[in-house]
Amino acid sequence: MNNLQSKEKSIPNWLMFLLAAACGLIVANLYYAQTLIGPISSSIGIPLGAAGLIVTLTQVGYVVGLLFIVPLSDLIENRRLVTASLVVVIIALIGTIFAPNTATFLISALFIGIGSVAAQILVPYATFLAADEQRGRVVGNVMSGLLLGIMFARPLASLITEYWGWRAVFILSAIVIILLAIVLSRALPQRKPTPSLQYGALIRSLGSLLKATPILRRRAFYQACLFGSFSLFWTVIPLRLTEYFHLTQQGIALFALAGVAGAVAAPIAGRLADRGLTKLLSGIAIAVSALAFLTAYLVRGDSFAALTLLLVAAIVLDMGVSGNLVLGQRVIYSLGSEMRGRLNGLFMAIFFIGGAVGSFLGGWAYAYGGWALASLIGIALPVLAFLYYLTEAKQPSGNA
Repeated sequence: MNNLQSKEKSIPNWLMFLLAAACGLIVANLYYAQTLIGPISSSIGIPLGAAGLIVTLTQVGYVVGLLFIVPLSDLIENRRLVTASLVVVIIALIGTIFAPNTATFLISALFIGIGSVAAQILVPYATFLAADEQRGRVVGNVMSGLLLGIMFARPLASLITEYWGWRAVFILSAIVIILLAIVLSRALPQRKPTPSLQYGALIRSLGSLLKATPILRRRAFYQACLFGSFSLFWTVIPLRLTEYFHLTQQGIALFALAGVAGAVAAPIAGRLADRGLTKLLSGIAIAVSALAFLTAYLVRGDSFAALTLLLVAAIVLDMGVSGNLVLGQRVIYSLGSEMRGRLNGLFMAIFFIGGAVGSFLGGWAYAYGGWALASLIGIALPVLAFLYYLTEAKQPSGNA
């Protein structure tokens, strides 16, 4: 295909769909293990208190990739970078399939995270195809695909594990990523950036960008708190559902599948952000996330009503987190075109650190303090974000 067309033209619908689907299929690899902590830890001998590492190391790898691979999208041709990253994912997935012990599995999980940053090369890539006035809609639509990948990963992994075991999840994903790498290498338009910095200077510039961009720090902190709460919830809820409600992997899959409804918030948030409602919507997203986890904390017993309340809390929490993510990215992508890859890498790295911390704390808290301690930590994170949000609310209204 020809080089990227002028961003004054609209992105073709087929390409927006391909980018959304690709982001979802790639990022799902970060979350397949989230509802499989029990089966995987039992199979490879990880104690319950450390089981959160199964998810945490993948997220740590993602942060490493965000900091050291995503900035390359401002330096080298994007299609080639995406394909190379997917090769890393494929090799790492094969590593998990044949992992003979804990160390091999956890190293493979780390590299799954590193390679999966291909999704965060594709999201800002989509904005280069979009006109300024449609950027929020494009980000919202592409992020819907990414968020659906996150949310479908959990029920799909549980369902496959119920019938064929947890390794089948990674086998099927490896096949899908191989096919996706072939399609993207042929279908994506080229995008050759015009770099003004070498790689070393590019990486060193990350600190300067973070220091010089207060709105980046603010939006990343909001999302780190919300994503930490989100990751904590989905790390411990399968354990809660198994222990108190006696659900099988199939039952956990159905619970997680219902949580997919939360992804509806992403395109809505993107469209409303284009109308200048970012600040108001951010406050709402943070507040409903805290209220959702508070509801989950207050749920007691093992009745159907208790299970229903937990499900409602899961949907609302997913809506708050996914909506706020699109709002934050919409702001970040408006800051500058030639540094968009680095800005996105910093934004995603910071909030995925929050997710990694949330996953680890969730596993630890549930092992030593049960659902009550895990829930209190889950509530505290969005409350902390809301307190910081109040300092923004005092500033003049604006799209950021």
